[in-house]
Parts: sequence; structure tokens; C-alpha cells
Amino acid sequence: MSVGFSVDWPEAPSWLSTVRKVGTSLGVVVVTLFGLLVITFVVGRMVPADPVIAIIGDQADQAAYQRVYEQLGLDRPLYQQFFGYVRDVLHFDFGRSHLSRNEVATDIARVFPATVELATAALLIGTLLGVPLGVVAAVRRGSWIDQLARVVGLVGYSTPIFWLGMIVILIFYAWLGWIPAGNRVGLYYEGLVEGPTGFLVLDAVLAQEWDVAKSALGHLVAPALVLGWANMAYISRMSRSFMLEQLNQEYILTAQAKGATNRSVIWRHAFANMRVQLLTVIALAYCGLLDGTVLIETVFGWPGLGQYLTTALFFADMNAVLGAVLLIGVISVAINLLCDVAYRLLDPRTK
Repeated sequence: MSVGFSVDWPEAPSWLSTVRKVGTSLGVVVVTLFGLLVITFVVGRMVPADPVIAIIGDQADQAAYQRVYEQLGLDRPLYQQFFGYVRDVLHFDFGRSHLSRNEVATDIARVFPATVELATAALLIGTLLGVPLGVVAAVRRGSWIDQLARVVGLVGYSTPIFWLGMIVILIFYAWLGWIPAGNRVGLYYEGLVEGPTGFLVLDAVLAQEWDVAKSALGHLVAPALVLGWANMAYISRMSRSFMLEQLNQEYILTAQAKGATNRSVIWRHAFANMRVQLLTVIALAYCGLLDGTVLIETVFGWPGLGQYLTTALFFADMNAVLGAVLLIGVISVAINLLCDVAYRLLDPRTK
């Protein structure tokens, strides 16, 4: 006969558990960012473009080539170049663009707000239209609204976004004249408003420059709608799927049996339980918009990070390319980290 016994080990304090979780999250972020640095450095060295030729041209003599080659540090061992690259990035030094002759950090600070403004407007359009469309399509499954949501999703997924942008320009600018030409604002209003946010529409409103705000909004509508259309297709499809999953749960039947109204069942119960999943979808959509504006900014002549990156690629301006790619990667990591924090606020069970 054996006597069993157990020892109740003291639980770790709640603050210690929180510190461990925060430390783990920060460790993951650090490893991810380091991997991003490695990838951008390797890509910059593997691209078949000579940065020296891009700077001095192919007509320079050998002495000038060698001098610039050494100034760029390309004569040093690869590991020394990498650690020098990491050191510069940690000091927010991304090098100098040979196209603009400015620091890459200065150029990015100038063009990035335009991309954020465009991506945010597209996200608002896609979310405000896509979520209700997906929810209603799930609630009225098999109806004409459900069929409409499916068509929107199919067309949004299958239509190349650059082609859609060109069609919009052809019809609404060249034929009908309803939308203005490229850029963020009309030529007459350029430089009139330089606010603190970098979002031209918002800065113009804050400065009460209503003509500038109207012009900026007119230039923003077309590219934002094109991006928002593709975004709406994705969000509506996922919203429909999440809502159908929740409507098939037993707690929905319980709520209906207790006499809850359809409005309460849909929005108070089902929608509340799909918020975390929907937040993930919206966050991923925003990350996709930030790095997916390259084509739309090129098509519409929008002076943002996408157009800056495209121009840098054409002229082999690798400092500018790597700086832009690294920024997009850092923002994607930051958005995912903020999502993790939001999960705990929206759903206490994730704690």
C-alpha cells in the first residue's frame, strides 16, 4: 500500500507573469527586427546593380570608381559591412540617396505621410463598407445581398489593382473629367499648407484652408476608392465567414430562446465574439495597404513612399530602397504588436 501526496507549489506573482510575457514579446520583436535587418542587407548585396556606377555613372575613370568604392565601405569584409549597416540603422542613418542627394531618412519623412494618408483612407472605406456587407450577407445567407457580397469579393480578388486604377483614370479623368490629375493637390495650392501631421486633408482643415482641403480631398478620392475596393472585398469575405461561424454556435440558440431580438443577437453577441478575428484581418489589411500602394501611387502619380521606392528601384538607388523596405517591415511588426495588446483589451480570455 502506498500513500500518495502532492506538493502545492506557490504560484508566481501576477506581476512576474506579466513581466515574463512582456519580455517574451519584446524578445520576439527584437529577433524579428534583426532578421529583417539581415534580409534587407543580403538583398542589397545580391541585387545585380553596382551602387558606385549608379552614383558616378559609367563614364568615370577607374580612380574615381575606386575612391567612391572605398567611401561606401565596399572594400571591407562583408561582416564588417553588415555590422556597420546595423550601427547606422540603429542611429536612424539609412545613408544618402544619390538621386535626391538628401539623407534617406529625410526623404522618407517627407513622402511617408502621403502613403499613410492614402492607406488610412482606403482602410476606412474598406472597413466601413466591407464589415456591414459581410455581416448582412451572413445573416441573410442565400439572399441577393449574399450574392452581391460574393460577387464583390470575387471581382475584388480577381481584378489586378493597377489595371483597375488605369481604367478609373481612363474613364473618370480622360473621358468624363470628374477627377483631377495626379499629385496630392492642385498645382495652384502646392506649398500653401504645411501642417504638423503631414496628412494634407487634415492639415488643411486644421488651418481652415478650405480650398486646399477640397482640392486635396478630390485628389485623394480616386486612389483611395481603388485601394478601398480591393480591401472591401477581402474584409467583407472574412466578415461573412466569421459571422457564419458565430451564428452556428449554441449560445446564439440560447440567446434566441431567451427572447433576445435579432439585432441584439447579431451585434451584441455574435459580432462581439468575432471582434478579435476581425481585428486581425483589418490589421493585416492595413499592413498590405502600406506595402501595396506601390502600384497605385505609380499609376495615380501619388507622391508617397511607393512612388519613391519605385523610382529608387529604377535608378538602382539601393540606400533609398533598403530604407523604404526596412520602414515597411518595422511598421508591420509594430502593427502586429499593437494587435496583441488590443486582443487583451477586447477579449479578457486571451490574458
